[in-house]
Amino acid sequence: MANTDHKSERESKFNEFLKKIKPMDDRLLVEPVIEDLKTISGIVLPDSHNKERPQKGRVLAVGPGKMMENGQRNSMTVKVGDTVLYSKYGPTEVKIEGKEIFFVEEASVLAIVG
Repeated sequence: MANTDHKSERESKFNEFLKKIKPMDDRLLVEPVIEDLKTISGIVLPDSHNKERPQKGRVLAVGPGKMMENGQRNSMTVKVGDTVLYSKYGPTEVKIEGKEIFFVEEASVLAIVG
């Protein structure tokens, strides 16, 4: 029970952090989506099978857009709540309240998933 309380407290602190953070320029704050890997025969492979950095995530926060030379901001295509696919080497990893999140430049986003 104490572990559940600790987890909900961490979740609460993380949600408070999200209310206060605003990414700069054309950056996004993305929570990686870790999907279970299945073989063709339906066997679920454990997390430890794939140690590569995730390339799919849910957008938690969006910056105001990149500043152009004329002083105007380029509007962002991606919005909070979108699920995106991004370049493997594009994100900067940060740990907040025990959660791994990524800062990703909009140019590193390959696609918005349906």
